[in-house]
Amino acid sequence: MQSKTIVNLYPEIDILLDEPLSKYTHTLTGGPADILAFPKSIKECQTLLDYANDHLLPVTVVGNASNLIVKDGGIRGMTMILTKMNKITSHENLVVADAGAALIDVTKAAQANSLTGVEFAAGIPGSVGGAVFMNAGAYGGEIENVVTGAEVLTPDNQIIHLDHKQLDFGYRHCSVQENHQIVISATFSLETGVADKIQKQMDHLNALRASKQPLDLPSCGSVFKRPKGYFAGKLIHDSGLQGFQIGGAQVSMKHAGFIVNVDGATATDYLNVIAHVQKTVFNKFGVHLETEVRIIGENPKSD
Repeated sequence: MQSKTIVNLYPEIDILLDEPLSKYTHTLTGGPADILAFPKSIKECQTLLDYANDHLLPVTVVGNASNLIVKDGGIRGMTMILTKMNKITSHENLVVADAGAALIDVTKAAQANSLTGVEFAAGIPGSVGGAVFMNAGAYGGEIENVVTGAEVLTPDNQIIHLDHKQLDFGYRHCSVQENHQIVISATFSLETGVADKIQKQMDHLNALRASKQPLDLPSCGSVFKRPKGYFAGKLIHDSGLQGFQIGGAQVSMKHAGFIVNVDGATATDYLNVIAHVQKTVFNKFGVHLETEVRIIGENPKSD
């Protein structure tokens, strides 16, 4: 069988077969990945991509799986989780981080080197690759303001450098999305600051986050993009949807922009809650809420 062959071919790479992705997503939901690989280096990424290309396998790349819903049918082909590629280095005003490094760890490295500018990301639970992919942001800051370039792997397995202009950042957008590229590392260009002040700002933002967001329950983070002229959470709140629940997925009572797993939710529960919220808000306010969360995978097979 093809999937068993890859395990035998590359014993040095951590590869699991038919592995439930619910073990890795922040929602604790998601069906199985046919092939789930954890590359530890660019070379291992390229080896896996070569195999996938040779065998015509679709490739899905996942970072920290924090702003992600994997459908209950799982993911066919090959899925790579990059969290074992997590090196962070700094030089002068630059911090260079592998795609699988936690964005929170980048903010800690910056603070340790008295570098300011990335404090806004102190509580964002995603990976560097995912943050670049989505142009993650919070509290008035966005990745596009601090990332000056990235190394990416192209679909034909070439490593190229993309500068800030080529990354073409927009609201929750980056050019790697439509070009089907894999972020390998990113360079953060920051300013010299005072370590104590940087830490104080990070602590302040983390306290704000803890006071407003349901961090004690599994979730996929902010579910919807901010509609022009509105706030998604307020629209949902004003639609009377807080506490609305299907299966184990519930619109958070603490922050209406979050959907939390309160009782063994499935990805299908999440998607059904999302659809109901979108329909209700549109009927009440005429505003279509677009999902910010990345939704991937296949629907479960019907009985």
